[in-house]
Amino acid sequence: MPKASLMDESSMDRALKRMAHEIIEQVSDPGDCVLVGIRRRGIPLAQRLAGYIGQFAGVTPTVGEVDITFYRDDLTRVGDVPQVSGASIPTDIIDKTVVLVDDVIYTGRTARAAMEAVLARGRAARICLAVLIDRGHRELPIRPDFVGKNIPTARSERVSVRVREIDGEDGVALYEI
Repeated sequence: MPKASLMDESSMDRALKRMAHEIIEQVSDPGDCVLVGIRRRGIPLAQRLAGYIGQFAGVTPTVGEVDITFYRDDLTRVGDVPQVSGASIPTDIIDKTVVLVDDVIYTGRTARAAMEAVLARGRAARICLAVLIDRGHRELPIRPDFVGKNIPTARSERVSVRVREIDGEDGVALYEI
């Protein structure tokens, strides 16, 4: 049972629309922007943001994806360095604005690994970070540029984002671990 429901379908939609407007305002040319969803739930969120940007700005940015696999010291002896296992970005990112999209930012390690994956494909003019939920507790000096909702959490809590493309429904819930 969730401890609390943080967002329903309509509040998620409103947050994504607001984020799309913010991206349009901050990116000089939305058509020259590339949204890169961080696997798994960042991908459908990036696709939705691109759709809203297209609807509001008249030009739809390219959408790509990056798959980051963590080898944390509590799961394996390999180490706690994130390993990039693949990226699918259907356009050149050199001199373009890249917006990494994820569902939740917590420690910042996923965002750092995703930045490394993007930089391995070329030198972007700018890399931004868009997250649906910022729950705090950063371990790295990484701050999202676009945030759907800030949710102060305890380390003993977990934020679960559900998207209809993967889970069959939209919503964000808070669970006690």
